[in-house]
Parts: sequence; C-alpha cells; structure tokens
Amino acid sequence: MNSSFDQSGPDTPLWPVILSVPHAGRAYPPDLADDCRFPADRLLPLEDRLADQLTAAAFAAGFTGIVARTPRAVIDLNRAERDMDPGMLTRPMDVQPILSAKARGGLGLVPRRTATLGDLWRRRFSPEEILSRIDSHHRPYHNRLETLMEAARRRHGAAILLDIHSMPPLLQDGTRPVPQIVVGDRFGRSASSVLTEIAGATFEAAGLQVAYNAPYAGGHILDRHSSPADGLHAIQLEFDRRLYLDPHLQAVGDGLTDMTRLLRQVAERLSDAASRLSLPIAAE
Repeated sequence: MNSSFDQSGPDTPLWPVILSVPHAGRAYPPDLADDCRFPADRLLPLEDRLADQLTAAAFAAGFTGIVARTPRAVIDLNRAERDMDPGMLTRPMDVQPILSAKARGGLGLVPRRTATLGDLWRRRFSPEEILSRIDSHHRPYHNRLETLMEAARRRHGAAILLDIHSMPPLLQDGTRPVPQIVVGDRFGRSASSVLTEIAGATFEAAGLQVAYNAPYAGGHILDRHSSPADGLHAIQLEFDRRLYLDPHLQAVGDGLTDMTRLLRQVAERLSDAASRLSLPIAAE
C-alpha cells in the first residue's frame, strides 16, 4: 500500500459507492520546517480538519475508499498536475501550466499562501522537487481511485465517487439560511441529477440546510474521475465543520456520530439507486 494514503474496504468494492478524503492528511514530513515559514500546527487552515473521521460508519459497513495521509500543504490532490503557480518555481516546468484562479490566488497544486498566514515558503522549488511530490503522492492517489472506480463499475454496472470535504462556517448573506452541507456535481457535469438529488435530500431529511454547487462545485477529482455517460459519477460533499468538530473547530465534537451515520446513509441510498438504475444512469 502506498504510504501517502490509506485504503479501507476490499479492492473489489462491495458497493458501487467509493469514498475519497483528499484534504484531511496530517502526516507532515519531518523536514517541513526546513522550507516552511510556519510549524505544522499553523497549517491547520489548509486541512479539512479531521474530515476522515466522517467516513467511520461507512467504512465499518464495508464501503471501499481511500483517505490521504499526505497534507494539503505538501501537495493538493484536488488540483491538476499542471495547476501550478510558476512564481513558486526556480525555472519553468516542461509542461505549460494551467494557472487557474485558485493557483493565482495561492492555492494551486502546491499551496503558496493562505489568507491568514500569507506566504508559506522560504524558497522556490525546482521542477524536479514538484515532480517528485507528484510521483510520490498525487499520481498514486488518483491511480488508486481510478482502479477502484473501474472495479466498482465492472461489478455493479455504475460507480459513484463521494469526495468528502469540510468547510469553515459560511457567512450569513441576509437572504437565505446558511448552508451546512454543499453538494457539488460540477453544475451537473460530473453526476446524474438523480444521484445528486438523492444525496441532497438525505441531508435535508435530517434537518440540515443544503446548497448545490455554491460556493463549492467540486474540483479536479470530480473532473478526472467522472464520466456519467459511461456510468462513472462523482459528487463532492462539503460539511460545515461545526457539524462534527468542537466549538474551536480543532477536535471532534458531539455531532461526529450523527454525521458519520448520515454519510453512511447517503452512501447506502446512492448505492441502492445505482444498483436499481445503473442502465438508465449510464445512458443519461
């Protein structure tokens, strides 16, 4: 098993739903302090703090999934390999960078800065250093997801990726309730609307405020691992951290058990829908 992530569940998934937690990694390398201006405990704003623990009930029920051990500060698994800020490099890479809005804002493949801390690094990195991180962490994670999704599709006729994230509490805009869950499907491009609606309705039935694709519609993981026309669906779930963390948003809180149970219910209902509707969904 690759040391940059942990897998739960069998290689041939018992359910059509595969879980992914790319931003909760806490295995900070011992040499981080050589390059980073801040100790690891100051980098928590980059983490989806303890979001991996949301998967406990689903994994106990036999669902297959992978959880990153690699911290987002080292490399962001939800960014494309070329989504890199050239200003972080000692010289250009051999491939043309994408330079998305996220990368321009400092949150590219290797985060450059955060709003609270400012610039993170003492130096620029060589292309070889970035490629080493891609080879060691980024590609193994995505290769494993691809393998598991294909195995689920072969066995069940369709596969559904649930990409699990957490978000800081959203601000009240004065016009509508603040979302506690954001369901993202790339504005309908990464999953059948039937599946997206089932996910959202499950949270709503539990009394939670749900929004769709705003302010989070999903990122590279959904783009890379979805192809609804071929029976490969991907949905991003963002949990308000107040739902499962303590009031300081540092440790697990009283709500964790309910949220883990709810995520398992979402996975079960999506699996049931995929099993019953795999042919119509794949052809949608």
